[in-house]
Amino acid sequence: MKIKKILVTQQQTEAEKWPYNELATKNNVKIDFRPFINIEAIASKEFRQSKVDILEHGAVVFTSKTAIDHYFRICEELRLSVPDSMKYFCITETIAFYLQKYIIYRKRKIFYGKCAITDLEDALMKHKDEKYLIPLSNTHKDDVPKALDKMKINYTKAILYKTVSSNLTDLGEINYDILVFYSPSGIKSLLENFPKFKQKDIKIASFGTSTAKAIKEAGLRIDIQVPAPETPSMTMALEMFIKNHNKCNGKK
Repeated sequence: MKIKKILVTQQQTEAEKWPYNELATKNNVKIDFRPFINIEAIASKEFRQSKVDILEHGAVVFTSKTAIDHYFRICEELRLSVPDSMKYFCITETIAFYLQKYIIYRKRKIFYGKCAITDLEDALMKHKDEKYLIPLSNTHKDDVPKALDKMKINYTKAILYKTVSSNLTDLGEINYDILVFYSPSGIKSLLENFPKFKQKDIKIASFGTSTAKAIKEAGLRIDIQVPAPETPSMTMALEMFIKNHNKCNGKK
C-alpha cells in the first residue's frame, strides 16, 4: 500500500511548519501532529527539597526554550531576583534569542552555539571558574552533563519540569502508515496508551540515537532513522522513503 497518512508525535513548531507542509503537498500525503507527551512544572515546594540554590550559580546552560520558561518561572515563584551579572550559555541561537522574553538581551552576557554543547566549549572554558546551573526535565539526555564533565566544568542539575505521557485514548487506534518519533518519551507514551500495539505494516521513523534505542528495546522496527549522512533532517528522510516506497507499491 502507498504511504498516505503520517502522524508526527509532537506539537508542530514554526520551524517545522513549512518543511512538513511542502512534504505533504509534494507527495500527496496527509500529515497530522499530535503530542505524545506533555510538560508539567515541578512545583516550587518540590524543587526546594532538592536543596539546589539557584543564586549560588553565576551561569546557566539552556538546552531548550522550555528550560528557559521554567528557570524564570521557578525564580519568580521563589521570589528570586536574577542578577544582571548572570551569564547565559545556549545550545542554539534560536534558544538564546528566546531569552528576550525575560531579560534585556543586549545588556547581558549571552553565548550560543550552532546545535550542540561542544560548540560552546571555548566560551565555557573562558569562564571555567563559574558554577553552572543546568535546568532540565526529569527525563533529560546526558549529552550536556557528559560534555561538561569532560571539560571539568563545575555544574549542578536543576530538575524544573517533568515529561508525562499524553492521554491518547481519543485516537481509538493507530490508523497511520508512518509514525514519527523524536524522543524515548514518545515511545513510552505509545506503549502506555496502546499496550496491545502491533507494528505490522506501520513504518516507524526515529530521530536521534536515544529514540532509536528506545524503539529497539520496545521490540519495534525502525524503518527510517535520522540523522543520516544523506538525510540530516526528518522531512528529507520521509520524502526519500515515501518516494521509494510509493514507487515500489504504485500498482498495489
